[in-house]
Amino acid sequence: MHDSKDGGGRNASGTAFEEQLPRTNIGHIRVKMSGTYFPVRVEEHKALMSEGWEDLKGTKYDWLTNLGNLSRKRQCEFKVLRESTLKTARAWAIKALAMRLWNYISRTWAEKRWKQWLSWALRCRLEPIKKVAKIIKKHLWGILNAILLKVTNGGAESINSRIKMLKIRSRGFRNKARYKNAIYFHLGGLDLYPEGVIR
Repeated sequence: MHDSKDGGGRNASGTAFEEQLPRTNIGHIRVKMSGTYFPVRVEEHKALMSEGWEDLKGTKYDWLTNLGNLSRKRQCEFKVLRESTLKTARAWAIKALAMRLWNYISRTWAEKRWKQWLSWALRCRLEPIKKVAKIIKKHLWGILNAILLKVTNGGAESINSRIKMLKIRSRGFRNKARYKNAIYFHLGGLDLYPEGVIR
């Protein structure tokens, strides 16, 4: 038996169980990832416009839209942009690849693919991409666990959102005790029906 001071139970390999759990907010990382191309596009668009090029004019939402939702004409036009040498196209390609790496069931393949992606992202010379890549590299262990165990903190985020909405609707509380009681009352799963009442 382990002493309670050792920080918790350990598995056969000596790794604390807590260390195996994802501590990274996967949702936040995916949001950061999906927005990485945007500052690249803004900067490049300004540079191109100053030189009289309008390659990126009117394409803001094309980069955000699911390819299947674009018209055939827009898909053809966007294909040309995606395959160009623009920095925006490179940022979009890196982002698109990363968004396909969240469904692995094998740790070996997931880790291999994520490390390949990190290698590309960290060498891409696009600062917004490199910034997110560094975050992912730092939290890769937790990300892999979250992917493979299908663990998310969506439930906790949902409860936090409902608590915030409760506070807004109540226009604040006089003290912490009342706030706490309101949370228990509305979110505690209390059964307030008298016994014998058919709902």
